[in-house]
Amino acid sequence: MSVALQHTTVLLDEAVDALNLRPDGVYVDGTFGRGGHSRLILQRLGATGKLVALDRDPEAVAAGREIGDSRLLLVHRRFSALAEVLAELGIERVDGVLLDLGVSSPQIDDAARGFSFRFDGPLDMRMDTASGQTAAEWINGTTEQQLYKVIRDYGEERFAKQVARTIVAARQDGPIDTTGQLSAIVAKAVKTREPGQDPATRTFQAIRIFLNQELEELSLVLPQCVEALAPHGRLAVISFHSLEDRVVKRFIRDLEKPDTLPSKLPVRARDLPAARLIAVGKARRASCQEVSANPRSRSAVLRVAERTEAP
Repeated sequence: MSVALQHTTVLLDEAVDALNLRPDGVYVDGTFGRGGHSRLILQRLGATGKLVALDRDPEAVAAGREIGDSRLLLVHRRFSALAEVLAELGIERVDGVLLDLGVSSPQIDDAARGFSFRFDGPLDMRMDTASGQTAAEWINGTTEQQLYKVIRDYGEERFAKQVARTIVAARQDGPIDTTGQLSAIVAKAVKTREPGQDPATRTFQAIRIFLNQELEELSLVLPQCVEALAPHGRLAVISFHSLEDRVVKRFIRDLEKPDTLPSKLPVRARDLPAARLIAVGKARRASCQEVSANPRSRSAVLRVAERTEAP
């Protein structure tokens, strides 16, 4: 059963302002969540404007149906299906794409979703509860080596080997089915941690990112955003941890550079294809006031880029 939980949208005005909205434009919110960004976009669109919103969480889509705005086209799909969704809707070009990555507050705060070590609940962690393997199924069935690799690579956990070993030892006594069990097991393996950070933080992050293929999804959607954007259309991405931000930063940087060829080829620089994206300003972070009101915004980073006229 779903739980009515509040969500505070991070970098709300900053992200929507970054899209440089036109009243008659067509925009995409690739991560509808609870619709904070989408609602503000709709407020700023005119009668002929259009907003395509995607989310793979059935509860988010159900919440969005209550908006009842004919300009909103809400689709239950991963954002990596962006090109496919736009083709189905007959939309060739859009004027802006917004991606607000990570997990929404209703997902974190609902114990039944299993995202947080702060609430004891079933180890699920799936963003789309209608498909895929749960965290419990994966943890109880995978190898120690795979556990270690996931926790190291996606959680950047320096105690990954100890955590993996402790999990494997613990499951010999019975399956690990709840967030409380996993949190207690990790606490035994992680002896020191940064002040204010729970020992289970990095392990929970790692398993969630891996199960939901979050970095793969991001890598798949970014090129689709560029293909979909009309000239001077904007791409705005909010990330919440260094792995995501690194992918976004490198993607924008690489498309800012013209294609390069071996130095000895007789080709002039001006004859090379032009850059397809241009970064707009520097990375933005939440203000002190926003962090004070919503501590979850502390790690948020907003990067914005504009599509050039290059083919």
